[in-house]
Amino acid sequence: MLKLAVGMTRDCELLNRRQFLEIGGLSAFALTLPAWLRAQAEAGRDRKQVSCILMWMQGGPSHIDTFDPKPEAPPEIRGEFGVVDTKIPGVKFCEHLPRLAKELDKFSVIRSCDPQNSSHGVADHIMMSGHRFNPALIYPCFGSVIARERGYKNGMFPFVQLNRHVDRRFGGGIAGFLGDQYNPFEVLDDPNSPNFRVRDLTPPAGIDEQRLSRRQRMLRTLEQFQRQVQEDAASVVQTRDAFWEKAFSLITSPAAKKAFDLSQEPDKLRDDYGRNTFGQSCLLARRLIEAGVHFVTITDGGWDTHQNNFRSLKDRLLPRIDQGYSALLRDLAARGLLESTLVVWMGDFGRTPKINSSAGRDHWGTASVVCIGGGGIKTGVIVGRTNSLAEYIIDSPVTPQDLAATIYYALGVPLDRWYRSYDGRPIELLPTGKPVRELIS
Repeated sequence: MLKLAVGMTRDCELLNRRQFLEIGGLSAFALTLPAWLRAQAEAGRDRKQVSCILMWMQGGPSHIDTFDPKPEAPPEIRGEFGVVDTKIPGVKFCEHLPRLAKELDKFSVIRSCDPQNSSHGVADHIMMSGHRFNPALIYPCFGSVIARERGYKNGMFPFVQLNRHVDRRFGGGIAGFLGDQYNPFEVLDDPNSPNFRVRDLTPPAGIDEQRLSRRQRMLRTLEQFQRQVQEDAASVVQTRDAFWEKAFSLITSPAAKKAFDLSQEPDKLRDDYGRNTFGQSCLLARRLIEAGVHFVTITDGGWDTHQNNFRSLKDRLLPRIDQGYSALLRDLAARGLLESTLVVWMGDFGRTPKINSSAGRDHWGTASVVCIGGGGIKTGVIVGRTNSLAEYIIDSPVTPQDLAATIYYALGVPLDRWYRSYDGRPIELLPTGKPVRELIS
C-alpha cells in the first residue's frame, strides 16, 4: 500500500496583504492585473530554486557532547569527551566529530537555539513547523509547506521522508491542516540493505503494468460512481483522484525507480558516506534532490540517551553522523549543488548539562544546537552562546519560530503567506519569527 494518507482537504492560497494592496494600486500606474502577474513571474524566474535536506535526530542530541562542548566545565558537566579544532580558528567540536570539524566552512552552527519544550512528540511538531502544539489545529511541517508551494517536479514526489523516526502523536512531520496529499512519501526500508527496494514503487509480484492499468481504470469508474451517489464527498474524491493519479505515474516512472537505485553509485562513494542506514540515507537524499524532489527528511533514532550517553554517542551515534553528514556536504559541494540545497541538522531539544546517575543526560528544554548550511546561508558562522555550563542562552537566542523563518527565507517561501484550513479559516504561515540575521545575506 502506498504510504501516503488520503483525506479531506479544502485548501487554497490567498493573496497576502502586501500583494492585495499592490493590486489595488495597479490602476494608478496603468498596469493591468495580467501584466502585474507576468511581472511577478518574471521576477521569480531568475531566482535559483533551493531544495532542502533536513536531518532529524529523534530523541534530542546532547548539545554539550556534539557542537557546543564545554572543555573548561567541571567533569560532571563536560563529560568524558575531549574536543577537536575546527576549520574556523577558536571554534571546537566534540572530539568524535573530526570530519565535520574540517567541513565547518560548508555550514554554520546555532549554539543558542531555545527549543521551548522538553517533551518528545511536542518537540517533533514545534521544531518541524515553527508553531507551538495546538490540539485544535495541526500546523504543517516544512516539507509539507514546500510540497504545497511547489508540487511535483519531473514526476517526482515533492516531499520524501527516509526511515520512520518521527514521533507523530502531536502532528509532527505531517501536513496538518494543509491536507493529507502533502504528507511525505515514506521510505521505510533500509537503504543500506543489499535487498533495498522501495516497495511502493514496485507493483506486487504477478502484477504487470497492463494489469495495473486495468486496475486504474476500474478505480476511476468506482470514483465516478461515488461522485454521483455521494455529492457531499466530492472534495474527498477529488483529493483522492489527484493522489492516485500521481501515485500511478510514479509507480510506472523509470525516473523514479532510477532515483532510488543506489547501486548506480560507485562503491567508493558509498563507502565514503558510510555503510550504515544513516550514511546511505544521506546518499539517497542527494540522489532524490538531483532527481527533482524538493524536500527530503532523513530521520535517525536513538538520541534519547538517558543511560550510557557517552558509550552510545562514541560507539554508535556520532561516528555515523560525522561520516554521513560530512560526506553529504562534500558531495553536494563537488557537484555544485550546495548553493541550491539547504542542509539542516537538528533534533527535539538539548540534554541536561549535569550527568545523571546512569551515566546519561536527560531532557533539557532551554538550550540546544542546530547546524545549517547551503542554500545561500552564510557558512562558518557560530550563532549565539550558552553559559559556561551549557545551561541557558546568554547571547542571540533563536526560537523555533526564528529557525522556521530562516528555513523559509532560504527556500523562498514568503513569511506572510496565507492558506485556508480544512474548515475554510484563513491561517497565516508564520505570524512570528524572524530569519537569523547572522546567517542571511
